[in-house]
This record gives sequence, structure tokens and C-alpha cells, in this order.
Amino acid sequence: MASRINGFPEQAVITEVGPRDGLQSEPGFVPTDDKIALIRALIDAGLRRFEVTSFVSPRAVPQMRDAAEVMAVFRDRDDLHLTALVPNARGAEAAIEAGVDAMVLFASASESHNLKNVNRSRAESLQGFAKIARLAEGSDVHLQGAIATAFGCPFEGNVDVQAVVDQAKAYRDLGMDYITLGDTTGMATPALVAERVGALRSFLPETDLALHFHNTRGVGLACAYAGLSLGVTHYESSIGGLGGCPFVPRATGNVATEDLVYLCHESGVETGTDLGRLIDAAHLAERIVGRELPGQIMKAGPRLQTASMDSVRTANG
Repeated sequence: MASRINGFPEQAVITEVGPRDGLQSEPGFVPTDDKIALIRALIDAGLRRFEVTSFVSPRAVPQMRDAAEVMAVFRDRDDLHLTALVPNARGAEAAIEAGVDAMVLFASASESHNLKNVNRSRAESLQGFAKIARLAEGSDVHLQGAIATAFGCPFEGNVDVQAVVDQAKAYRDLGMDYITLGDTTGMATPALVAERVGALRSFLPETDLALHFHNTRGVGLACAYAGLSLGVTHYESSIGGLGGCPFVPRATGNVATEDLVYLCHESGVETGTDLGRLIDAAHLAERIVGRELPGQIMKAGPRLQTASMDSVRTANG
């Protein structure tokens, strides 16, 4: 691993969201055994935090209809931290019964995107979260908050930083001490990352902050670099770059986990993962979905991976 860049944290904690965020929009149902095999490959690569699935209506998201089955395979592993996205009280009850460690509640900083994404106003979403919080009180399950469109909205354009802060405060008041800023639309820039991280640290210094970037405009890793330079240690990513919000025009995938790990390791930041095995898992994900994925390290390999001179033709002339 390279020497650590000044100001960067010694370690970064990565939550793998491919099994949920990555696969949820796949047009064909991914067999349960394939989902389990992918998670196992990611565990073998050293990952320990997963957004495994979501407990949603099978009619709304058929891809996640096997949520309880997938959770059942991994729920008894003490070395894993397993979260699931839940949209309502019914989903929360199912998630608690399935044995998740934490439920992820999400709403958009943008009113219009929230209406498109969950067919509710932001206020209605927060009212629903209060019911989920009451259910969680009688269990060992924690609550995590995700703020979608935290860096921009495809319908409204700029999202005011105060809207993000207000959403985070509402989450805090519901008992959430872990909040993810989601770049749902791929509109984040390093400057916006600095602005929003700074604002949340000022108003909610006790809250654990995570960053979740999409690579829609090619600057996902630049935004992660900005986060590292600010000392942010928690990130979410998707193996191979799987995923993309189905309710955003021209959306593309998440930042690829193996690309993010490569950036961390080449910056001297430990992740507890094996890059080679992550690349293998990315190729497995590609075979499972049956198409080429956008991850770059899975194609190019690590920086110091060499080839024989005989494998490349010699220029003439």
C-alpha cells in the first residue's frame, strides 16, 4: 500500500450496497442463489458491512422479493453488519423479524424527487419514519438515515444546503446517529462535498457521516477523494459499478467498490479488503447480470500489474 496522503484518515469503512442498490433495477430477476454467491464472494474479499436487501412490496420491486431468504443465510454471522432499506412500517416489521442490524430510512432533500421516488411528500415520509422509529424502540435494530439528492435534483437543479441540514436534523430527532449523503443523481462535485460535509459537521458534530456517490458525470472518485481529504471515513459503493436510481433521467451506476478501494489503497488508506478478490467479485457480478459493468479497475487491473512484452505487438517503423 502507498504512503498515506497528509490529512487522509488511516482507515476507511466501506458498506457494499450492490446486493440492494446495485441489483434492484435489473430488469430480470436475479436468482436468490446468485445473490447469495455474490455476497459470499464479497465477504471473502474482506467486506463486512452490507446493504443486503430491501423490504418493499414485491409488486413495487420484484427484484427484492427474496429479502427474507437472503437475510436468513447471513443473519447469524457476528462478524457482519447487515442493513436493509425499509419504506414503511410493514417493511420495518419484516426487516426486524428477518434479523437485520439496522434499517435504512431514506427520503430526498428535494421535494420533487421524493414524490417521484416514493410518491410521498418529504413531510409524509418523515411522518412514516416516526412510526418505524417506534417499532425499532422495542428491538435491537438501529436506524440509519439516507438523504437522497443531497447534491442536486434532476427536476429542481440545485438543492439548498439548508434543506440537507434540516433533513439530517429531522433524522437526528428520530434517533438516527448515522446519516448518509446520497448523490442519487451524480450531481456531486468536490466543492459541494466540502460545503455539505462542513455544514453537517457544524450542526450535527456527533453524527457519523457516510458518503454515497454515483459516477454519472465521471467525478465520483474525485468526490470520494474530497471526502477523504476532509477526514470522512464511511463510504458506500457497489461492486462493478452496479446500479443507478430508476427515477432519475440518464442515471448511471454507483461508484465501483473495487475502484474506491484502489483509490484508498493508493492513497495510503486501509480498507481491510483484498483488491484482487474484489476484482474477482466484480467479474462474478458481471456474469450474474449478463452484461459489461462500468468498473474500471476490473478491466485495467491494479497499477503495478504487469504483462509480458510478448503479449503486446511491437511498433513498426
